[in-house]
Formats: sequence, C-alpha cells, structure tokens
Amino acid sequence: MVMFRTGILVLTSPLSLIPLRIAPVLAATAKIVKDILYVHLHPGLAFTGNYIQPKPACIPANREVSQLLSNLYTKSSNVCSHLDVRVVLSNIKNHSSAQQPFSSVQMLSEPPEVVLTDYRITDLNQSNLVMQCLEKYTLGCYTCKPNLRAIFLPPGIDGTESISCPYMEDSSLYENIPSYSDVVLGGTFDKLHTAHKILLSMSCLLTEKRLLIGVADGKLLNSKVLKELIEPYQERVEKLRKFLLDVNPAIQYDLVTLEDPYGPAITDPNLNCIVVSDETQKGGEAVNRKRQENALQELAIHKICLVKDAHRTADEEEKISSSTLRKRLLGSLLVPPKNNPKIPPAPYVIGLTGSTGSGKTAVAQILQKMGVTIIAADQVGHETYKPGNAAYQRILQEFGQDILRKDGTIDRSALGKIIFGDDEKLKCLTDIVWPETATLVKQRITEAGAEGTREDYDERQHK
Repeated sequence: MVMFRTGILVLTSPLSLIPLRIAPVLAATAKIVKDILYVHLHPGLAFTGNYIQPKPACIPANREVSQLLSNLYTKSSNVCSHLDVRVVLSNIKNHSSAQQPFSSVQMLSEPPEVVLTDYRITDLNQSNLVMQCLEKYTLGCYTCKPNLRAIFLPPGIDGTESISCPYMEDSSLYENIPSYSDVVLGGTFDKLHTAHKILLSMSCLLTEKRLLIGVADGKLLNSKVLKELIEPYQERVEKLRKFLLDVNPAIQYDLVTLEDPYGPAITDPNLNCIVVSDETQKGGEAVNRKRQENALQELAIHKICLVKDAHRTADEEEKISSSTLRKRLLGSLLVPPKNNPKIPPAPYVIGLTGSTGSGKTAVAQILQKMGVTIIAADQVGHETYKPGNAAYQRILQEFGQDILRKDGTIDRSALGKIIFGDDEKLKCLTDIVWPETATLVKQRITEAGAEGTREDYDERQHK
C-alpha cells in the first residue's frame, strides 16, 4: 500500500457508533497515512448514482460531541501515536454561534494527499463513481494536494452495527454545551500532545468569538521538569496557531506570552470563561479572586478532565504530560551531529558525571554493552593509595597511622570520618590523590586507543 504524508478521514457513521468503530478505522488509516491526519465528521453522508455534492452537515455542539472528541484523540494516541491527528470543528456549531460553517473552501496548513472514509459501498459496480463523489465532496470542503486520491478502508473493520452503545439512551448527551463570547486558557504547550488537543478543541467549541491563550515562558518555565528540553517559545506558538487555524479558522485567536501565573486573565474585561484541567482548577479560582480585586466580573470555570497515558511505565505520570514526553527524549539524538575537524578520528573520551543516585552506573553498563571501554575514575583513585603507590606515604604523613587496617591498607571509612565535614582536610586529600588519579586515567585512556593530553583531561575534569 502506498504511504501518504498527509490525509483526511471522512467519518460517515452515526456519532454514537464512532467510539465503537474508531480503533480499527484508525489502525487501517495508519497503514496509509504517516504524518498528519485530519478528521472530518459527516454522519449519514451517502453517495448515490444521482449524487449532488452536499454541504457538510452542521453538527450541534453537545455533550455527545465533546465526549466523541475526547474519545477520538485518546484512541488515536493509543492506536496510531505517530500520527498528528486534527479533528476539524468548522461544521460543529453551538446554538448561539453566528459562525457559518464552510462558507468557502477551508485552507489547511498541510493539504491532504489522500481522502479515506469508513463509508460502506454496497454496490461494487459503483466503486469508481463513489470514489469520484468522495473526492469532489472533499475538494468542496478543503484545500487539498493536486490529484487527490480517494481510498475506501477495507471491509471487516466495521461490523459493530449490532453492538449497543451504553450511553446512546442518555438524553443528557444531547444537551448543548455552554458558549461564551471570549474564552481564556493558559499553558506551556510543549510537545503539543493529545491532552493539549482535547483542551484546545473543547475551548474552541466553547468560544463564539475570541480565544485568548497565554503561552508560558521566562521564569514560569524554571520549575518545569527538564526545562532545557522545552521547545523554544516561537516554535510552540507556531504549532499552536497552525493547529487552531486547522481546527476552526472562524475564531479569533490571540496568543500572548505568559510570564506570571495570571497574565491578561485578571485584567481583560471582555473575558467570560476560563478553561482549566483537574490540575489547574485552583489556578482558575485564583484568577477569579484577582478579578474581584480588580472589580471585574468572575469567569465561568470550565474543567477538562486529564487524559490517561496508555503508554506510561511504572515510574511515569499516569496522565499524558509534556514532562513525561521530555523524559522520554533522554538518550535521544535531538540535533544531527556536525562534522568537526578538531575531533580526531580515533576514539574520544566521554565524561560521565552526576550526583549520587543519578544513574551513572546504569548508563555506564549500557555503554559497556555497546562496546565502550569504561574507566571508573573512583576505582582508579582508590588504586593511587594502595600500599606501594605514590599517594600512600603522603596520606599517612598527613593523616597518621590510625587510618590503617591490620593488613597495612588504608581504611577508607576511617579516612572519611576525618575529611568529611572538614573542608581543609578534604582539600588536602584531593591535592594528594587527584594528580596521581589524573595520570593513571590518562594512561588508561591511551591504552584504550583514545587521543588526548593530560592537559585536555585536566581541563575537562575542571569544567
């Protein structure tokens, strides 16, 4: 099967059945599209011999749709995590919204090369005609690549018509979600992921006119896990803007820098609603207290539930988070290596450092399995004060005979009691042991075939 970089999936199933069918549909789609997948909802869309290109269905923004969005994004994260999925909301409208769905062809940031659908062809003789109709329908909605291909997902991924959906009888699902003229939310939005997309999509459904988004930067990043791996501010903003304009270009998006916990949320009189998660609800309440102090109307607080991470390990957070994604980057090549003529072709030295319990031993074992020669500086340092070695007599002269065991070797625990807590004695021991350790390490490096000088090694260790 030919792989396409970008695609659009037109779902024609009833909304209530999509949660039951979406996993196999996405799995089949992931074999055809490899990077970006747009999802377009048109329940009940049919292509017949007398086909007249219909307008996209206008879908009410109710609780059923909000649950469906969460389900779609969550399933895509579980089934095809390599795909950047974007559910288009242009034809999903709140009852009070004045926005017109698809008044013209919607421009997408990454035009699709292929359109796929879960539509079932009942008459195989009509396949070519139906494919042409699907292409025409898609081109009437979105900007696409020239020579757009239409592909019907294979039979056998459906078969759920007889399965009852547990919430189909819940009448509350058809209640419209509230809507507000001006909505605000904030976040770091690093490594734009499934939970972000749900948060942003729900915010779009709540918004009639303007969505104000504070993007954290500056000192707000200081407490973040692995803040060094957070994407640059402009890169995060650009990804956000592209996603939002793809989802619904009819909304006004104001993206501002957030350098304190409140930003414009406590000063903008036009805001009506703030969108929060389970973790940031207290922050939303704090915003309202500040607005009261500023004589501004309190904001309605709309909470979005956290999304569980199906791929988490035992030591990772239960929810999908940017912090976890940054941790998973550890050990990954983030920037392609550049040719450096100053680095000799012979093996070179990697300095592995870190505090107690930071994982030096584990990393060294991994490197050793890859064929790397390991020189443990601690062990080399211990060798320097074995009986007969250069540092042995100098340590005895400085710290006395009481640090010796019966066999004449230096008792490290006895020596430790003397030097730890006494900076001068610690410096004295370092001045004795370090030069000898450096000489031995340099000798081991040379024996391993690496190039370098004693001065090079000393300088690296000093840094």
